[in-house]
Amino acid sequence: MFTQRYSVTPHPVETLLTWVKSGEIAIPEIQRPFVWEATKVRNLLDSLYHGYPVGYLIAWRNPTVRLKDGTHSAGKRILIDGQQRVTSLMAALLGREVLTKDYETVRIKIAFHPLEEKFEVSNPAIQKNSAWIPDVAELFAPNVKLLQLTKAYAESNPAVNADEIFGTVERLRNIVNNHVGVIELAEDLDIETVTEIFIRVNSAGAELSQADFAMSKIAANETYGGNLLRRAIDYFCHLSVSPEFHGRIEKGDPSFAASEFFPKMAWVKDCNDDIYEPSYTDMLRVAFTSEFRRGKLQDLVALLSGRNFETKQYEDAIAEKSFERLKNGILNFINKTHFERLVMILRSAGFITSDLISGQNAVNFAYILHLRGKAEQMPPAEIEKVVRRWFVMSVLTSLYTGSPETTFDFDIRQIEANGLVGFTSSVIDAQLSDGFWSTLLPQEMETSSSTSPYFLVFKAAQVKLNDKGFLSRDITVQDLILNQSDVHHLFPRNHLKMKGLNRGRYNQIANYAITQSEINIAICDKSPSIYFKELSNQCQGGKKKYGGITSLAELKSNLAEHCIPESVFGELAEDYDHFLEERRKLMAARIRFYFDKL
Repeated sequence: MFTQRYSVTPHPVETLLTWVKSGEIAIPEIQRPFVWEATKVRNLLDSLYHGYPVGYLIAWRNPTVRLKDGTHSAGKRILIDGQQRVTSLMAALLGREVLTKDYETVRIKIAFHPLEEKFEVSNPAIQKNSAWIPDVAELFAPNVKLLQLTKAYAESNPAVNADEIFGTVERLRNIVNNHVGVIELAEDLDIETVTEIFIRVNSAGAELSQADFAMSKIAANETYGGNLLRRAIDYFCHLSVSPEFHGRIEKGDPSFAASEFFPKMAWVKDCNDDIYEPSYTDMLRVAFTSEFRRGKLQDLVALLSGRNFETKQYEDAIAEKSFERLKNGILNFINKTHFERLVMILRSAGFITSDLISGQNAVNFAYILHLRGKAEQMPPAEIEKVVRRWFVMSVLTSLYTGSPETTFDFDIRQIEANGLVGFTSSVIDAQLSDGFWSTLLPQEMETSSSTSPYFLVFKAAQVKLNDKGFLSRDITVQDLILNQSDVHHLFPRNHLKMKGLNRGRYNQIANYAITQSEINIAICDKSPSIYFKELSNQCQGGKKKYGGITSLAELKSNLAEHCIPESVFGELAEDYDHFLEERRKLMAARIRFYFDKL
């Protein structure tokens, strides 16, 4: 029979806030960042105000647990579950700033309407409205005088009853007397067991991913440096989004700053490229798959625990080796040369901005291929070609959008069995057959989404092929994407609306073209039969209305780059459906031409 390893004690909210202010509550490395939306903070206060239960917290006292700042817990209560609620109370009632999942430091202000007794996320309109108390934190300030605050409120709202307002505000202040159950785990539990509790508890609520499980496992291990490795992963992801965070790491976490990881990621502080901003899930997938030749992160959790897949036993030697290999994978990931080379390869394929990249997992596997190619000591030019072609193929076929881990696992095992070049070449040939280019791709391009992978690849192709903007003589598609451009409807939207077509019909990617704003404005709502006729006259000495093209040869070249059939000067100018059908075929052929040059 197992002994109960915990006790349950109700504590007033005020006690929790005292623990926060004194630093007695600590957040361990196995916890996640603050991810709640401000509306959930509002709802928490509303529940407390109405006397509703707000769930349990789980805490653990252990002097050896490492915290987020790298220090040890030394007598503190380690918060295993309930970080979001405690952080919400800290933010809303104490006025503390919080660090969000996007690595932004923010103040979450919750407003209160005493007459209606309701809460709302504070905003400029509320702050200007005297009926609201714009920030409830001022009610919980140590030196606040409720009588003076009530008088000031009544003066700003003459119609209210000051006594009633005082009573309502006092009720709000009294939410700190509401009790929250705190489950205290036994002090002699080891970190592995507590991590398992953390995973099980959180799995019952907002489901954790395998990456979360892996991060918990990594952070819980100090024997093989997991706690340091976990910070390396988290900090690199943070820096890729906010390079200025480098200084805060240096000052706030001196033990990490002195580690081997910090100098190897210092280059990120000077990087302003947003093409690839990896999350910790991305880092784990790339590092694990490239280093272990496996794709399922549940296997990583097992290996870090020391699981021997053959004997089904757990061995310290396997755990030690697994941490060593994962560390090597992370160091390869954050390597400046490796990372920048991947970004360069993506750019060389025409994907010059993050807006052109729709799937992060396609980028992740491209990075895996790059690292595998480096490990196999392939010539750099050959690695670049393989990565470019595989990346575009995987985007066009949505290879990693369904079950990425399963696909990662299959692909990396096939690479190990058949070689990098042999496997990628055979898959590309099979996926991008003649039938794909001539039939399947044109069919798939019947979509209205401007963020569809087909339109994004088409734009990347135009960048790579140095195409000019629609009806531009000198300005390229690349110039327009990097600066300012319009997505022009070749059959103008309002022109089609007047013919009774709905949004899904007039917003077709085969009706889109990248152009300069002034050209788009000049065309306005004119039908193709009108403005293409005017273009023809412009190229034969007539008035210049649309861009700088003045010769028929230049015009035909521009239309060819944008896959616009020349018959648009004739019967296609009035046959929208036939125009779309013909242009999809030309766009698919243009993408194939581009792909063959990669």
